[in-house]
Amino acid sequence: MKTNTSIKLRLVALIIPVLILSACGAKSSSNNNHTNNRHITLGAESFSSYLPLLKNKRVGIVANHSTTIGEAHLVDTLMALDVNVTKIYSPEHGFRGDGDAGELIESHFDQKTALPIISLYGNKKKPSHADFDSIDVVVFDIQDVGIRYYTYISTMHYVMETCAEINLPLIVLDRPNPNGFYVDGPVLEPKYKSFVGMHPVPIVHGMTIGEYAKMVNGERWLNDSLQCKLTVIPCKNYHHDSTYVLPIRPSPNLPNQTSIYLYPSLGFFEGTSISIGRGTDFPFQVFGHPSFTEMPFEFTPGRRPKASKNPPLLGELCHGINLQDYQPDYFLNLKQINLEWLLFAYRSFPDKDNFFNSYFNLLAGNNTLKQQVKQNTDEHTIRMSWKPGVEKFMLIRKKYLLYPDFTKNQLQK
Repeated sequence: MKTNTSIKLRLVALIIPVLILSACGAKSSSNNNHTNNRHITLGAESFSSYLPLLKNKRVGIVANHSTTIGEAHLVDTLMALDVNVTKIYSPEHGFRGDGDAGELIESHFDQKTALPIISLYGNKKKPSHADFDSIDVVVFDIQDVGIRYYTYISTMHYVMETCAEINLPLIVLDRPNPNGFYVDGPVLEPKYKSFVGMHPVPIVHGMTIGEYAKMVNGERWLNDSLQCKLTVIPCKNYHHDSTYVLPIRPSPNLPNQTSIYLYPSLGFFEGTSISIGRGTDFPFQVFGHPSFTEMPFEFTPGRRPKASKNPPLLGELCHGINLQDYQPDYFLNLKQINLEWLLFAYRSFPDKDNFFNSYFNLLAGNNTLKQQVKQNTDEHTIRMSWKPGVEKFMLIRKKYLLYPDFTKNQLQK
């Protein structure tokens, strides 16, 4: 079949940024990221700020595989410091971070520490009052990526809520947000509240998990407008223009910094028939479908233990676009979600009635974006429809920032 000229032109437009950024500036950007990492002190590393709050207390920790200080897990470190850690609470993907996306995790005992692990992504997502029995204080320390539909902030919401209900203090040990250098996307409408979006915030909220906790508490977004006894232990030498490279993958399908930067844009595809590479070695770094036969890149989703056991389009040859070569400078300079990939995929998809699934509106936080895509609305118009909500959010966000803010945001121009 002869390739359609308009599709060829759009393909060139999608690929050119990769070629340009691969040819210039990438090496120095990567080096700068690692340099910034060395200067930032995590909240978990500020022992003098929170160990006195744990002294002679029975401590519960909300944690996963990212809860580390260097090579050591925080649970092991605290126990070595004679902190009385008595229970662990684990989010989506489990305490060791090897659960598939959406896979329900059963409560169990940790083999290394023999501590009970209470799953907050199993038959319940909110800890019960009984789950906090024999606990004097809860510590929350999980690496987030700053995206509304990344579920660790939803887990934190429910932990805060239970703490508020039983008057239990909560300490959040803050960590940098790798996507904390911009704010973008539609603000969630209450009708579309779910575990992948619980609060009226844009898709990219530009806050650390500690700042986000302060906002949830301060805006009284917990059930019955409750507030918990919240203490945030901030990072040191961090600001929202920092480029922070995560030392450990935050979840099985975000394996590197490129996937973390691409996640806000490619996350939309989870609400469509398009594959974003789950079941490959490069999840959230490609997109494609068997019907995209005119696109240059090929991949076949397979079963990946501890990552994607049953990915979409399993075993089917997909044709699409490879985004693995996008360099950090592209994202750091763009400072916004890339909508063109979604619009291009919809225009290219032959069976438009079956492009979207019921999950899309929960990810978008509204029904408007789906209708805009269907109506072939241009990217600028879509983005401007987000602007009033983002501007209102920025005023709320400003009240809870712990660190100097970024200097520029594309949507605010």
